Amino acid sequence: MNLKRQLLLVSLLTLVLPWAGCEFIRETEKALRSSQQQMLSGTALAIAESLEAYPEEFPSPSNSRHSPGDQLFGHALQSEPLIDGYFDDWLLDDASLRSLRGTDGTTRFATGLYGRWLYLYAEVKDKSIVFRSPESGDDRAYADRVLLVSANPPMASETLIFSAEAPGTIVALRETTFDDRPRPEPAVQARWQDVAGGYQLEARVPLTMLGTHLGVTVVNTANAFDAGIRSSSFEGREPGPFVTISNELTRLAENLTQPGMRLLITDFAGWRLAVTGEPGQVHNEQSGPVSTWLRLAYMTLLEAATEPALAEPDPSGREQQDYVVFALGGERSESWFRSQQSGQAIAAVAEPIAYGSEVLGSVVLQRGTSEILSLTNETLARLMYVTIIATLLVAATLLGYATWLSRRIRYLSIAAEDALESDDLRRTLPSDLSGDEVGDLSRSFSHVLRQLADYNDYLRTLASKLSHELRTPLAIVTSSLENLEHEDLSEASAGYTARAKDGADRLRRILSAMSEARRVEELMEHAEAERFDLRRVLESTVSAYRDVYENRQFKFNCEIESAEMEGSPELVIQMLDKLVDNAAEFSDNGDVIAIGLSRDEKHLAMSVDNPGPPLPEQMRSQLFDSMVSVRSDGNDEHLGLGLYVARLIAEGHGGSIDGENTDSGVRFRVSLPAINR
Repeated sequence: MNLKRQLLLVSLLTLVLPWAGCEFIRETEKALRSSQQQMLSGTALAIAESLEAYPEEFPSPSNSRHSPGDQLFGHALQSEPLIDGYFDDWLLDDASLRSLRGTDGTTRFATGLYGRWLYLYAEVKDKSIVFRSPESGDDRAYADRVLLVSANPPMASETLIFSAEAPGTIVALRETTFDDRPRPEPAVQARWQDVAGGYQLEARVPLTMLGTHLGVTVVNTANAFDAGIRSSSFEGREPGPFVTISNELTRLAENLTQPGMRLLITDFAGWRLAVTGEPGQVHNEQSGPVSTWLRLAYMTLLEAATEPALAEPDPSGREQQDYVVFALGGERSESWFRSQQSGQAIAAVAEPIAYGSEVLGSVVLQRGTSEILSLTNETLARLMYVTIIATLLVAATLLGYATWLSRRIRYLSIAAEDALESDDLRRTLPSDLSGDEVGDLSRSFSHVLRQLADYNDYLRTLASKLSHELRTPLAIVTSSLENLEHEDLSEASAGYTARAKDGADRLRRILSAMSEARRVEELMEHAEAERFDLRRVLESTVSAYRDVYENRQFKFNCEIESAEMEGSPELVIQMLDKLVDNAAEFSDNGDVIAIGLSRDEKHLAMSVDNPGPPLPEQMRSQLFDSMVSVRSDGNDEHLGLGLYVARLIAEGHGGSIDGENTDSGVRFRVSLPAINR
């Protein structure tokens, strides 16, 4: 992984800052919500204690003989419905309809209050409707009908019968235990509406005709001779108490409710007796791209909760949420609801209303957390903006710094490689004057390169120094051996003297080779450049090689007619001698040594190919240095000066030399400046 990527990853550590900020916002929201719930709990307790002074407004649990499921709830209607057999003008949710299981399907019904009237609506599933016949002689049987049962225990009950002779407006019948047969009740309005799969009934009844207990019964008959099967909203013979909103409790609730709060008062069974106020509007959507991502971030940050719709008053009229049930059991409880769309929440508490040892009901107090949401949203928005800007700035700064730093290191690496390739080891490297670690590295590289340059200079002059220093001792040894030859020596001594003389001759030849490089340098400095045709020089030289190296075959490849250049033809021939001698040394008898000549716009290219062994890869960069040899035959007369001399001559003419492996062997290539006509 490069330096830029490493520093880019380091920049991601700045994300720890928004994480810490998010944790702070989370804890702040919890603390604010807890404080609000504590405030609501104190308020709910005070309201519950004040309502304990009105026990007559609550039904007593000890006097109840009915199940809460036997009771009907009178919904407070906002406007007067039209008696047309339809439910849409009641302005109630469908969830407010109670259900009864009938023989042909589920029956749904509801009761509502508006002014001095009670309204009844029923949807009855009936596969075959049987209408009442006026000629039947008994108006109570042999027809599909809906019964509204009213009672004032312990007094006898009364029943309003709704059956139709045909769809449309119908006449309700009133039946008591003292009547022989039902009698028409003109004060009651009703309408029967046929629909697919059954019928719908809507009726309006004066409240003065009804008792304290109400129930609904649906009778489904199969034919005109069938008394029918009954489905009732209550069990037993007597309906349960009719539950309505208490005007007195509503008045008290309005006086006790603070702005931004909703107060619900229930009886011991959870039936709603009063409701007033609103907990604050919960918006389902927020517009704009900022609101969208902010809402998503907010909802991801905060803990999940149930939807605020569950905090609304139950459409059935009976509050059965868990926290209300706990309060009806005598325990204070708390809950909260959050919108998944907007993030707004509602905090709710439920406090039991006790009278002596009995729990008469509960006080449910709810309040929206718009203030908390506004505070945390603003904080979160600022945190997000600051985090994004800070992260981008840090990432951009670190990326720029990494680019600048990696570029300095790359320039230093390139300069060091160029110095090694060009043999200019005393150059100044980039960042040499910097005071940081890169500057220290540059100065260390420069020091190493200078030491390498000194070592190379020492190696280049070593041959001439050794040649100069060893010639005098060698001359003394040689003259002494010559004098010994004129003395009377034993046969063994004469053999030793002869071998010593051969060794001295070999040493003289080695010294001559060592001094050759120095002579070439001196010749390059003092030689006068002349203009000559390299093609003609190579043709004659190759012909001479065929005579000298009889065991080798020479091939000259040249497609150009003229190859004029400036320099010393003698030195060029000496350079070619070194390359050909090297090729002959590494090839076998009968091998072909190919010498080629070509040109481009500015240079002449001379090549020498031989089928010898390939060049070792680790030595290719050192082949043309002084006293470097790749021979492995143990011949100590070859000090590796031949290719070094060839390089001196090539560079002295303004050219270059290199070696490479080919499919058939090795190729040495010399590039020399050409003269354009």
